[in-house]
Amino acid sequence: MAAHSLSLTLNTADATAHAAAELAPLLAAGDVILLSGPVGAGKTHFARHLIQTILTQPEDVPSPTFTLVQTYETRAGPLWHSDLYRIGTVDEIEELGLTEAFDTAICLVEWPDRLGSLRPEAALDIQLDYATDDNMRLLTAHWADARWNEKLKCWAE
Repeated sequence: MAAHSLSLTLNTADATAHAAAELAPLLAAGDVILLSGPVGAGKTHFARHLIQTILTQPEDVPSPTFTLVQTYETRAGPLWHSDLYRIGTVDEIEELGLTEAFDTAICLVEWPDRLGSLRPEAALDIQLDYATDDNMRLLTAHWADARWNEKLKCWAE
């Protein structure tokens, strides 16, 4: 499969939230988004706004740093938001049930480097990095699975 990429310059925290809100309605069960970037780059901010956009009922969306996984009911089906920063082994990820959720839910995974061999090949990789301004971020998306082509074509417009 050929690799594809897309880059967005997000000038403010609101622009990051807006990008997440625009991606949210394009998602369906089985879509996995892997969110990478340094501490404080906006992974949870992005995930929070994506989730809030498609929730069936408004609710608080906390960081799953200590719970490891938070689940939500959305208009597009179940959504799992996980933060693997504190995970030590691949076995711990399997115990969470995350690998099964990759097939049945929308999954947002922060710190996906912890997945090792469990990383889904069809995932959308989103890297958030600091840019020249404190509030500016560079979002770079990479994917190989063709199902992302049409979804991300609409997202980038």
